[in-house]
This record gives sequence, structure tokens and C-alpha cells, in this order.
Amino acid sequence: MKFNIPFDVPKELEGIYLENIQKTTNGTNRLMLFAGDQKVEHLNNDFYGEGIAKDDSTPQHLFDIASNARIGVFATQFGLITQYGRDYKNIPYLVKLNSKTNLIPYNKKPPYSKQWLSVEDIVVFKKESKLDIRGVGYTVYLGSEYEPYMLTEAANIVHKAHQNGLLAVLWIYPKGEYVKDEHDPHLIAGAAGVGAALGADFVKLKVPYNSQKEFDPNLLKEATLAAGRSGVLCEGGSKIDEEVFLTHLYEQIHIGNTRGNGTGRNIHQRPLKEAIKMANAIYAITSENATIEEAIKILKG
Repeated sequence: MKFNIPFDVPKELEGIYLENIQKTTNGTNRLMLFAGDQKVEHLNNDFYGEGIAKDDSTPQHLFDIASNARIGVFATQFGLITQYGRDYKNIPYLVKLNSKTNLIPYNKKPPYSKQWLSVEDIVVFKKESKLDIRGVGYTVYLGSEYEPYMLTEAANIVHKAHQNGLLAVLWIYPKGEYVKDEHDPHLIAGAAGVGAALGADFVKLKVPYNSQKEFDPNLLKEATLAAGRSGVLCEGGSKIDEEVFLTHLYEQIHIGNTRGNGTGRNIHQRPLKEAIKMANAIYAITSENATIEEAIKILKG
């Protein structure tokens, strides 16, 4: 497997960057990103209530999953990592550098998710803590009047990450009063192209729907072509039946040509043992080239 090394990675750090992407993708160039950033994004709606395991009511559940399951990286906010990282040193981390709540509707006020910390802050913490921090992440809301600020922050984050041998993952979601359909395949492909223009290693996108508002993996092909050398990750979305989720994931990769997934609720809203099995099944399809049947065996094992 040949891995692309961005040209802004310094020559002396190419080995570190290459090691980060090889380990993170299990040598497949496909990323299984366990998303644990919803504590801010969705407040407690994703962690407490009907249909959500009681285990999920505390942040420790996320770390218990990430430390026991097979994952590429665990993406979450810096503060959670500082609170729990001392007890969970075996986790491969990706630090989310911005977040915002969903209290203000996107059609009421243009969204802006401002950067919280710098890449340099993370590099210093990585050296001091000796945690296995593989990269950083950032969300851009296209269509917002604050888009120029977020694009500028994203470009700088990607460049600084590469200059330090780290991976850069961008969440790119069209939002706001001018966005009529967040699941429009053509719009999603546009977001993928923005991720490529920003130099992202991976870009996390909405799932495209057809005219019947149903997922069609063929509709991802426009986005994966538009993304170029940036790997497309589909968001996991709300919790659904495990086998349906795994089937969609397999189709995203093998029909839509995506290079992974960013899954949170479909993992952490389950009790710990079930969550670990679900994460392992997702990892098997994403980074071990497993079939749907093999993944389901892991799920039921």
C-alpha cells in the first residue's frame, strides 16, 4: 500500500507522519474514527434517555470503549483527554480543536464553531503527556456567514498538523438558512472538494440521500472523486439496527469508494460489551477488509 505524504510535511518528519497514518489505518489507508465529540455538539441528548444504555451517562464509558475496542482513533475534546488520559494511555487519540452546541437552530443564526486551542498546544501536550496523539480535527460549516473564518482556521490547522507529522481530519457540513438539503449528493461532493482544497487527510461528510430520502452508496462516487487524495468518511448518524449499519458501511466503502467512517452514537449508546463488539465489527470492515458476514460474527460472538 502506497501512502500519500503531503508536501507540507517536513522531510525529517515524513517517517512520523507515515507511521501515524499506517498505524491509524492498519495499513489499509482506511480510517475507523470513533467519534466522542457529541458532549458539546449535542449536549446530553446523545448520552441519557430512552434507548440509550445507562453506561453512556458518564464520559468514562467513551474511554472504556476506546481502550478495549479496536479503533483507528478516538476523537474527542482536549479537556476530556486531560481529565481521563492519565488512566487511558493506550488509546490512539485525535484531538477535536473546535465544537459548538446545537441550542441555537442553524436557520436562526449562522453557525460558527471557533477554534479552542492551537495545534502547537496539542504538540506540547503530546510531548509532556506521552499520550498516543495521532492527529487533530476541526469542523467547518459551509454556507454560514462565518465560513471565511472557519476556512482560514481549518487551513492553518491542517498545515500546522502536517508540519508536526500529525494527521488532520475535517468535519465539513453545509449548514444554515441557505442550505436546503444537507444530504444533497452534489452539495456533499462540493464539501468533499473543499476538504481536498484545505489539504485534509480525511474529510467527514453527511451521507447522501436519493430523491426518496434513502441512502444510496452510488451517490457517494461524486464525493469520493471530488475529494481526490483526501479520504472520505461518512458520519455514523443516529443509532440504527447493527446489521443495517454494517451493511451500509460496507457499501459506502466498496461501492461508494469511501475510506472509512466516523461513528459515535451507533457505538457508545450501547452497553459496554455490546459497544466494544460493535466497534470491533466496524473496524473489521473498515481496516481489516472483513465481509459483512464476518463483521456480524464479531457482533454476535
